[in-house]
Amino acid sequence: MFCWEFPPRIIGGLGSYISEIAPKIVSKGHDVTIFTFNDGRLKTSEIYRGVDIHRPLIVNITDILPSVVSEDIIRWGSGTKFFSEVMTSNILSASKLVNQLVKENQREYDLIVAHDWLSFMGGIISKMELKLPMVAHFHSTEKGRSLGDGSKTIIELEAMGGKVADKIVTVSYSMIEDLSHLNIPREKINVVYNGVDPYKYDSDAIPPDIIQNVRRRYNVKEDEQMILFVGRLVPVKGVDKLIYAMKHVRERFPKAKLIIIGTSDNEQFYSNLISNLKLEDVVIPRFQFIGEEERIMNYAACDITVFPSLYEPFGIVALEAMSMRKPVVVGARGVSGLKEIVVPSGPNQCGVHVNPYDAADIAWGIGALLEDMNRTKQLGINGRKRVLEHFTWEKATENTINTYKELLE
Repeated sequence: MFCWEFPPRIIGGLGSYISEIAPKIVSKGHDVTIFTFNDGRLKTSEIYRGVDIHRPLIVNITDILPSVVSEDIIRWGSGTKFFSEVMTSNILSASKLVNQLVKENQREYDLIVAHDWLSFMGGIISKMELKLPMVAHFHSTEKGRSLGDGSKTIIELEAMGGKVADKIVTVSYSMIEDLSHLNIPREKINVVYNGVDPYKYDSDAIPPDIIQNVRRRYNVKEDEQMILFVGRLVPVKGVDKLIYAMKHVRERFPKAKLIIIGTSDNEQFYSNLISNLKLEDVVIPRFQFIGEEERIMNYAACDITVFPSLYEPFGIVALEAMSMRKPVVVGARGVSGLKEIVVPSGPNQCGVHVNPYDAADIAWGIGALLEDMNRTKQLGINGRKRVLEHFTWEKATENTINTYKELLE
C-alpha cells in the first residue's frame, strides 16, 4: 500500500481510515507493507500493529522542480515544495519496494494498492516494474476538493491512476458521479464504505464528570445546548456558512452555543467573521487538532453535531458522532456521502439533511433538532444502531478484502 499519511502522522480522514483498515487486514491473516511520507522526524521502518511500515527519507528538489514540471505546478508558488515532497517520496518509496524488498530481499507481493493522487505515482511505478495488479482508492477528487477545476496536473494524475489501475475503490455511490469526469469505466468501480469502532466510540463509556469538564471548558452551562463541529477549517467544509447560521439559531435558541474544533491556515478569517457578526458569546473556536481520545470526550459532551460540507465523499466524523449517539445535521447537496450515511426521515431517522450553501437552511436543520430534545435523543439512539448494522470497521475490512480477492481471482 502507498498512502500519504499514517500514524503518528494523521492529517485528515484518510489517516484515520488507513490506521484502522491496514491492521485489520493483517488481523485477517494477510501481510501488508505500507509506504508513507517521512517529515524527517519519523522512523524509516517499523512494525505498527502488525503492519510493515516504510518511510524513506526524502531530499529537497524544490529548486530544480520549475525546470522539469508543468507551468501549472510552478503557479503553486510556495506549494511547489509540497509537490516536490510528494514526488520524491513516491519515487523513493517505489524504488525501495522494487529494488530492495522484491529484487534484493526476494519478497513476494500479490497486489499494489494506492490511496489518492498523493500516492498514485508510487503505485503506478511499482505496478509497471513488478507487473502486478493495482487497486486505486479514490477518497476524493481534485475537482471536488477545489469546488471547481483545481490543479490540471493533479487531475491528470488522478486520470492516469484511474486508467492504469485494474480496479477502483471509492467511498460512496455519490463518488461514482464525481469520478465520471476522469473517464473511468463504471464497471471498474467498487463502493466500499468507511467505518468506525463502535466500542471505542460509545457515550456510555464516558463518565459524567468528564462530560461536565468538557462543557465547563467551553463555558457551556447545564441548561445550554452544545453544538459541535470537528474537522479541518477549509472552505469545502462550509464552516463560514455554519457561523452565519448561528445568527439565525441565536434568535430562536439563545442558550445554544457552537464549538468549532479544527486547524486552519486562515484562523484570522474565522475569528474576524465571528467578531463581525457579534457572535463571540455564541461561537467558540478552538484552532487546534485534537487526538482521538479527546475527540470522543467532546462528542460525549455535546448535544448535537453539524457537518455542513459543500463536498464530502464520505464523512467519518458523522459516523463517529452517530456511534456516540449524537444526531447530525449534514450537508446533502452535490457529491455527499453524508446523504448515504444519515437517514433524514422515517422510523430510522438519525439526523437532518440541509443545503450547505444556505446559512438559513443550516439554521433550520439545527433548530429542527434543538426544538425537541427528547426526540433528538432518540435520533441519536437510531444513529448508533445504524452504525452497528452498516458502518463498522469489521464490515469495511471484510468488503475491502473481498474486493481485492475479486481482482486477484
